[in-house]
Amino acid sequence: MSIGFGIFLMAVGAIVAWAVPALWQVDGANWTLIGYILLGAGALVTLIGIVMAARSSRTSQVSRTAVDPETGTRVERTERRDDLI
Repeated sequence: MSIGFGIFLMAVGAIVAWAVPALWQVDGANWTLIGYILLGAGALVTLIGIVMAARSSRTSQVSRTAVDPETGTRVERTERRDDLI
């Protein structure tokens, strides 16, 4: 989801940076700067999304449930492994 949102931010930033200043002028608003900020934010969000997606694909989680024979209570264990290459 964050990769798609980052691409969306970059598209909006490109439109604001290059199309809006030619169509609409507002005193005190620098549309080019706002567009470049959106482009940078979109690139950052896309990069973070790619890193998170790559990291989550290397993570495995194993859940085990057992009954303790002495007390009769249920014991749950969750193991999370990050396989780093």
